[in-house]
Amino acid sequence: MLASPGAETSLRAIAREAGVGIGTLYRHFPTRESLVEAVYRDQVVRLTKGAHDLLAGEAPAVAMRRWMDLFGHWVATKNGMLDTLPALIESGAVGHARTRDALLSAISTILDAGRTAGDLRPDVTAEEVAAALIGIFTVAHQSGHAVTADRLLDIFLDGLRPQRQL
Repeated sequence: MLASPGAETSLRAIAREAGVGIGTLYRHFPTRESLVEAVYRDQVVRLTKGAHDLLAGEAPAVAMRRWMDLFGHWVATKNGMLDTLPALIESGAVGHARTRDALLSAISTILDAGRTAGDLRPDVTAEEVAAALIGIFTVAHQSGHAVTADRLLDIFLDGLRPQRQL
């Protein structure tokens, strides 16, 4: 619900969507900011844990592509929190630097595994991947844009693969 543009985002609507009473929601999240903070932190944990979980069952290049989808979901979730998130960052409740470090670590984990396996380029940094992903999701989420995020992510992953020598 927080991720749905234009959706009703009152705490009452969120409680209804979650199938709990408003009192239960207020006991756990007394303010909208506390709810946004919890969702934000949960999404960051999912991204960092997701890198390890994906690598446990997939080749690094496949894990990278699936992690990109997780990142896209996180970006969409953040879009639903844009009215509250800046205040949380300013107050220190959500640490931008901590989030950045956690995400770069997750990307590095997959890149390192890919380098070792030989299916991801050794010269690409986590910062470059993060910048490219932000660009991809920014362009793909603009209304009226004909290019889909999935298509751009597939093209980007092809660029992350080592070039074969002829």
